[in-house]
Amino acid sequence: MAHPHLVSSADTGLLVIDVQEKLFHMVIRNEAVERDILFMIDAAQAVNIPILATEQYPKGLGGTISSVASKLSGPKPDKLSFSCCGNPEVVQFFKKEVRPKLILIGIETHVCVQQTALDLLTHGFEVFLPVDAVSCRYPLDHHTGLRRMEQAGVVLTTVEALAFELVGAAGTPEFKTISKLVQERMKHLAANAVNH
Repeated sequence: MAHPHLVSSADTGLLVIDVQEKLFHMVIRNEAVERDILFMIDAAQAVNIPILATEQYPKGLGGTISSVASKLSGPKPDKLSFSCCGNPEVVQFFKKEVRPKLILIGIETHVCVQQTALDLLTHGFEVFLPVDAVSCRYPLDHHTGLRRMEQAGVVLTTVEALAFELVGAAGTPEFKTISKLVQERMKHLAANAVNH
């Protein structure tokens, strides 16, 4: 029997929060965060879990950045509330898909991500947050937001940990896809370490 704090392809969904043109270039570690957001989306697609992306006031903040938008099909619910739960479509989507566990990625850690995470807990979801796939403009806000969410019951983790949990075991076609994604990510990390 699996531990309740493990995600799986059978019970988990992915929510991509407000990865938008006018704000994303301002967040800390934006290149690394973009890579890890794309990694998490690729991993989610490899195991065929439902994915939904939101946009905060797209008229003012622009659409989802092209690298992310190109991987996502379907509508992206827009919102004015900072919490994604302010748009009823978001909660309805994951309830309809029967996904009691949600992975959150995107920006900003201390505003839309945090308010969404806390509201989702209230709606009865279990929330998983890969700390390498969320960001905001200032380190203090990022770290304080992570601490507050963890204290409220959000499970902090990483994109690679979640990818291996979603696939569950070696020896499947999905595992081969995840392994390739992990190897590509390792090459990027190694290249960045050399360049810095």
